[in-house]
Amino acid sequence: MPASTRNSAYLTGLRQGAPFLLILVPFALLFGVVATEAGFSLPEVMGFSMVVLAGAAQFSAVQLMAENAHTLVVIATALAVNMRMAMYSASLTPYLGAAPLWQRALVAYGLFDQTYAVAHARFEARPEMTVAERIAFFAGAVTPMLPAWYGMTLVGAVAGRSIPPQFALDFALPITFLAMVAPALRTPAHVAVAGTSVALALVFAGLPFNLGLMIAAVAAMAVGAEIERRMGAR
Repeated sequence: MPASTRNSAYLTGLRQGAPFLLILVPFALLFGVVATEAGFSLPEVMGFSMVVLAGAAQFSAVQLMAENAHTLVVIATALAVNMRMAMYSASLTPYLGAAPLWQRALVAYGLFDQTYAVAHARFEARPEMTVAERIAFFAGAVTPMLPAWYGMTLVGAVAGRSIPPQFALDFALPITFLAMVAPALRTPAHVAVAGTSVALALVFAGLPFNLGLMIAAVAAMAVGAEIERRMGAR
């Protein structure tokens, strides 16, 4: 494949991924602040962001660790929150499954909510793209996001306590997921999953250690799978 074609796909991914910085930057700042205030050292905060690289799971884990929750509860909660990554991977497999293993490994590391939203929308809209073009597009989309996540986590950890409270950085968390989820509610299964997860999360909000979130996540996936099974049977 001509390098110019791959370069074009890369630049397109770069352009489409860049707007997500408006959400990712305050999100990363907020994590740096929260983790530091929870007692994490700077190396621990940065290690968390660079190794785990999963914002919602990171927030959940830090909160539980600050509450001295049992290690198994922390791990189980983080895994429950990150179950969506398995679904992301499954939905991208038809588009990227033929790529070399090392490329798929890099995609797996850079796969999070924002990169998935950009990539899946593009791949679905342009089925004629080759695997090489898709990999290049994904690389372009992740290019502005990873450095921003690392850098703004560092800024939040170092200078976060001096950020005025009125800046309300925590707005980034709900906005991120609203922006991603709303356009994806296209089938009865999608709507049922969203409704079930919200309803059960509210019902079980009083349970300790965010166990309500785990119950809601598992139940919502079961509901979605059952609806899709019945629709497929028809």
